[in-house]
Amino acid sequence: MHLVRKFLADRQGATAIEYGLLAAIMGAALIGGFGMFSGSLQNMFGTIETNVTGAGN
Repeated sequence: MHLVRKFLADRQGATAIEYGLLAAIMGAALIGGFGMFSGSLQNMFGTIETNVTGAGN
């Protein structure tokens, strides 16, 4: 019983879980932001390609 009380009183595990959740949220935000950025970048290069190809004719 003493071991269970000691385990429940230990807050280091909670801190590790909080840091893990923060890292997961930041990772998801970075992946989502990169997806939007890459789509915009692809559209921009498509527009440039269209304008360069059209100017050559």
